[in-house]
Amino acid sequence: MRIVTRNLKKSDYPDLKEAMIESYSGIGGDYWEKNLIDKLLTIFPTGQFCVEVDDKVVACALAIRVRYADFGDNHTFEEITGEYTFDTHTVKGDWLYGIEVFVHPDYRDLRLGRRLYDARKELCEQLNLKGILAGGRIPNYRKYADELSPREFISRVKQKDIYDPTLSFQLANDFHVKKVLRGYLPGDTESKEYATLLEWNNIYYVAEKDRKPHTDSIIRLGVVQWQMRHFPNLESFFDQVEFFVDVVSDYKADFLVLPEFFNTPLMVQFRDMPEPQAIRELAQYTEQVRDKLAQFAISYNVNIVGGSMPLIDDGKLYNVAYLCRRDGSYEEYRKVHITPNEVKYYGMVGGYEIKAIDTDCGKVGMMICYDVEFPELGRILAAQGAQIIFVPFLTDTQNGYYRVRNCAQARAIENECYVAISGCVGNLPNVPNTDIHYAQSAVFTPSDFQFPNNAIKAEATTNTEMVLFADVDVSLLKELHEYGSVQNLKDRRTDLYEVTVKRPSKRAAKKASHDNDPEHVAPVIVVSE
Repeated sequence: MRIVTRNLKKSDYPDLKEAMIESYSGIGGDYWEKNLIDKLLTIFPTGQFCVEVDDKVVACALAIRVRYADFGDNHTFEEITGEYTFDTHTVKGDWLYGIEVFVHPDYRDLRLGRRLYDARKELCEQLNLKGILAGGRIPNYRKYADELSPREFISRVKQKDIYDPTLSFQLANDFHVKKVLRGYLPGDTESKEYATLLEWNNIYYVAEKDRKPHTDSIIRLGVVQWQMRHFPNLESFFDQVEFFVDVVSDYKADFLVLPEFFNTPLMVQFRDMPEPQAIRELAQYTEQVRDKLAQFAISYNVNIVGGSMPLIDDGKLYNVAYLCRRDGSYEEYRKVHITPNEVKYYGMVGGYEIKAIDTDCGKVGMMICYDVEFPELGRILAAQGAQIIFVPFLTDTQNGYYRVRNCAQARAIENECYVAISGCVGNLPNVPNTDIHYAQSAVFTPSDFQFPNNAIKAEATTNTEMVLFADVDVSLLKELHEYGSVQNLKDRRTDLYEVTVKRPSKRAAKKASHDNDPEHVAPVIVVSE
């Protein structure tokens, strides 16, 4: 058996007519006249689909393109088709309107209707339309009209207590009922002249005013696994950074990702000082390094996630990461969760702002090392629309590394996003508290059919300086959100719990920074009673 889905042709009309007569034999065997099919094929040939089995057309889907705001939700079939003239079709239409779908009864066990709907959805995405609308008959309603209202009948079909050949099929193909229409198709006694206004939303639709310069759904990441080494001066440090920026730019990456505390080799000149003083001396370089990264981002046309560096603000010491956009602007993120080691040796305090960041590649988020071990932050970033989360990290031991790695992979799966981790490797003598390092940088994905079976897009060689390149497709995330085997974000029991952020006053925020009190700075899970 040979089955082909393709666009309808005028020469297919004899087969189309026969299939339609058989499909509607129970209600009079009605069919579309040839002149109407010819007109549809003239004004909108790409919108008419058929399925042929062994060279015979046995199923068909017809559609027009309309400006739906001209009609609204209270319309009839005659109105939407211009009294069957199809003069309502326009190339400026923002919705695909389905006017017919039928399958020859002898071929209904082949699931041909699903093929037709898949073709329509693909067309919708290609044309950047908002979605598909259609008025759907409910032929089995005649059996329940005496006991159920149309709304009750639809609800029972949704719950699968009742089967309706049209509505059940539409619901199984990701349509939802937008409204109940009365008098939609006069003479449809099986449906008691009721119909469902069905809607399928194109999750890839982008309004013209919202289109961004970067329209490709493929985002290329260049994750640097940074070798700790001594530098004789700041310029030689910048030379090493520029080397990686140049390499990543040559490979047309959209983002370069550096690790946590990648600039600590510069602290060797302060090795005779106590750790709290030495890292504060290192912090004097932070703004200079940030500005150089911003300069590199412009000149090499790549967004740079600048690892993390110490920053002194209002007398407090923070662990801060910068995202330098290739347009010259930058954003700042301050590590929220400070490790006991950072508190003990450096006297660091935590930041108190969690936000997704707009880039020319969509929204992204940043967390620093220990932050990724707290699931609330990832959930908040996902709720804000982050599709990629960058995690610069620094770990000295293998067990410390696997805490970061395993938690990062969990954040990718539970939040249906990509997570890229970038770490330091090698030894750094004469720099107290930053002497040994263990890392295997990686890019993690959700875990479903669209992604690698182990949910790992790419990973570096352990403890080796290198650049890890990975292309991530953000359109796959949209598919996962809507059609995944499991849908973590959709299936949250928000009637029972929610993740939120406490928004302290400026005064409370400063006190929280000083005290590093998690009650003020950390997201919390609220359980409703």
